[in-house]
Amino acid sequence: MDTQQLITERGRTHGPFSLNATMSQSLKAQIHGTHGWYRLTATQAESLDMICHKIGRILAGDANHVDHWFDIAGYAQLVVNELTKEPTCTETPNKATANTR
Repeated sequence: MDTQQLITERGRTHGPFSLNATMSQSLKAQIHGTHGWYRLTATQAESLDMICHKIGRILAGDANHVDHWFDIAGYAQLVVNELTKEPTCTETPNKATANTR
């Protein structure tokens, strides 16, 4: 499959990229502008960014495309995994770099 075929195929499920980008950037601007944004870990911040991106795809494209919903659940699960991970004896949290936002 060449690049143009891939773009055409994704357009069916993800909608027009420019519309998706506008929605995603609007959602991200809202969450990035909150006080709570600066308390997030890199994993939490990136997960929320990706969830906004997936919401943009849902709204711009096919809301019934189940992969969008699986992806949102997956990004949320990555945060759950990080928050519930028990440190091993060789892992020491580095508080200086834990919150880089």
